[in-house]
Amino acid sequence: MVNKRLSINDIAKKLEIAKSTVSAIINGKGDERRISKELQLKVLAYVEEVGFHPHHLAKSLATGRSSSIGLVVEDISDSFFGPIALMIETLAKSYGYRVMYSSTLGDTNTANEIIEIFRRSQLDGYIIAPTKGIEKVVTEMIGEGIPVVLFDRDPVKGVNFVGTNNKSATIEACTHLYERGFRKIGFVTLASTQSQMHDRLSGYQEAMADWGIAPNIVYIPFQESKKEKKKHIERFLENKNELDAVIFATNYLCIAGLEVINNLYNRRGSRLAIVSFDDHEAFALVSPTITAIQQPLEELSKHIIELLIQQIKSPTGKQSHHVELPSVIKQRESSQK
Repeated sequence: MVNKRLSINDIAKKLEIAKSTVSAIINGKGDERRISKELQLKVLAYVEEVGFHPHHLAKSLATGRSSSIGLVVEDISDSFFGPIALMIETLAKSYGYRVMYSSTLGDTNTANEIIEIFRRSQLDGYIIAPTKGIEKVVTEMIGEGIPVVLFDRDPVKGVNFVGTNNKSATIEACTHLYERGFRKIGFVTLASTQSQMHDRLSGYQEAMADWGIAPNIVYIPFQESKKEKKKHIERFLENKNELDAVIFATNYLCIAGLEVINNLYNRRGSRLAIVSFDDHEAFALVSPTITAIQQPLEELSKHIIELLIQQIKSPTGKQSHHVELPSVIKQRESSQK
């Protein structure tokens, strides 16, 4: 009769042997512990008979491995993190690992709590899109030899990292607009110190400086609702009515701004050119279709999981690979003159 509620202690009592002996045999350490083949076969036969399945945490404590990876992102529902999470999960499964993931929503305390909970589960490695303030925790993990790969943003040097060319891609977006005759280019970004946002802002500022164009920037708090983000964008565009183009530093800022732009510029009888950093499936459906900087999500996911698996298999190997992948501009109608 199958009884999935049985514990190692129950098996030990039934067979009248030590609990540690049962644990060693179940976890493949019978020979290492010099347990007789006869006893090993007896225990394994009984385990099969009763359909015992050891709890994954108990097993990980015994073997030091859980065959699980922790994935910590800002927002799993986001159009950037969601697809990457699914790709990582699929790739991890091909290596024999399952993925446990959670969202921080940009909150440092939440990020630290998630990592602490994951660490109690004895996970084999971690993939983290780091929130500001967790540098110390990540550094401690590396010091303890725990496999970690950071992605998207890079606040901790000397740790495996996979990201994209945020600065040069933004410069390319600015150049794309400049070559089409746009000269009054605005920039809508987050009030953020995250490295990827800093690089996108830096790319915009550098391009404007090279052409002698005064920068026009609005910084929007990350934690504000979509409604409040739209209000910031509306005030910015009303005050900067000389703008003929705008670059959004994220696709969700662009989505928040599209309604504002349509209403405002329809009333004026004019049009504003638009480029978004990060593509979105909706950008090919609206009119005009939206030009976007398209990040290579499949390549990102592949490099992330390969770096982590490599680190899990060779924990004493090099831990400071820095992979930067190129993004491309997906040209659509919104950036045409």
